Amino acid sequence: MRGRTLSAGIALAVFAGMTVPLAAQPATASPPTATTVNRPIAASAAALAAPDISIANVQAHLTQFNAIATSNGGNRRAGSAGYTASLNYVKTRLQSAGYTVSEQYCSSCRYPSNNLIAEWPGGPADQVVMFGAHLDGVAAGPGINDNATGSSTLLENALVLAAQNPTMTKRVRFAWWTDEEQGLNGSRFYVNSLSATQRGYIKGYYNFDMVGSTNGGYFINRVTSTTAAPLKAYWDLLGLQPEENIEGQGRSDDYYFQQAGIPTSGYAAGASARKTSAQAAKWGGTANSAYDPCYHRSCDTTANVSATVLNRAADGVAYALWQLAVGGGTPTCTGGQVVGNGGFESGSTPWTASSGVITNASGQPARTGSYKAWLNGFGSTRTESLSQSVTLPAGCATYTLSFWLHIDTAETTSSTAYDRLTVQAGSTTLATYSNLNAATGYVQRSLNVAAFAGQTVTLRFTGTEDSSLQTTFVIDDVTLQAS
Repeated sequence: MRGRTLSAGIALAVFAGMTVPLAAQPATASPPTATTVNRPIAASAAALAAPDISIANVQAHLTQFNAIATSNGGNRRAGSAGYTASLNYVKTRLQSAGYTVSEQYCSSCRYPSNNLIAEWPGGPADQVVMFGAHLDGVAAGPGINDNATGSSTLLENALVLAAQNPTMTKRVRFAWWTDEEQGLNGSRFYVNSLSATQRGYIKGYYNFDMVGSTNGGYFINRVTSTTAAPLKAYWDLLGLQPEENIEGQGRSDDYYFQQAGIPTSGYAAGASARKTSAQAAKWGGTANSAYDPCYHRSCDTTANVSATVLNRAADGVAYALWQLAVGGGTPTCTGGQVVGNGGFESGSTPWTASSGVITNASGQPARTGSYKAWLNGFGSTRTESLSQSVTLPAGCATYTLSFWLHIDTAETTSSTAYDRLTVQAGSTTLATYSNLNAATGYVQRSLNVAAFAGQTVTLRFTGTEDSSLQTTFVIDDVTLQAS
């Protein structure tokens, strides 16, 4: 983290995450502990849908960064041999995992050097979720909590994403920034290099800076924002009662993303500010002592890291990444029937229908009860419709739209669809039936609508009839089951 606030009111997006099962902690760490809570079963299941990031693997990256500093004058400052070696370590691992990796030379940096950008080749290119951390440290020491912890957390998450290779709903881009300690120069250079269109593609930027502080707290940038929701949800599972990251406002690489109008959030564990008595009571640790006693000092080595806080950071990133960008995601399925009054026995609500469509007229029988939806059957040019807005819950395994359809017709052709019933979800046509599907009695029709999980869409039936020879479409017992 940069040591001086750039501007008030811009919150630092860094994080100190969590995990569900905690790995064994090394003796060198004296981490704060959270109060044990009874988590809702559904919420716990949602957390477990994301992968458990190995704390041992993250710590192994820290050991590598510490060794790199030791071999290069004791630090990893931007523009130094230690920084270049750090970048090459990350780059090599990402390339081997299958990422599209590029270096961006920051010519305006105080210490000109390269940002590292890695993109996973899945998901739509115009829907990007971005995760970043600064790779450089200060000249005073190896920079392990500040910020090999953030860099290692992202690296291991990137490797796990590649290994699991899930279906992606958004494009995921990782970044390791140079020259953060000299004024956020690497990230500023990157943001300024983007066109307005490219900035619009980035739907959220999440920054991670100092995520293993030994006397750490649990802070979230813009904690009440929509962007922060998956980060807060994970910490809420553990009852951590996170707070706004006040200390970090304007002091890390999220700053210029936010200035460019890109939504930001993230976790923080804290730097040189002191933990309050209230924070020590709920998080553990020592009141009136710095969150990181080795902030910007030579003692910022691998011994200056809380394995508990770091572990929670790594798993918190995975939770957010899976919820934001992975197919299937992590939301809990609430399940059940989402269509209202599917048998039409309660009047027209919540349906919107052409006049006379919802009826108990005797000319066509209902499948069950007295009412049904009767479209067309006039033998003249006519369009009638029936619609209802429905909200499909996220996180379910199956989404099935089912209805019973009776078609009778006076058409005599066996090859031409003169009259049609179109079934739509939003603007997407799910199925089309016609006079060619006429049959005695009702036939159950079932359609997969999983593509609309987590969305509110209008379910619409539209019947169209040409100028002669009637076709009747009668619908009853409509359901949309999520499970």
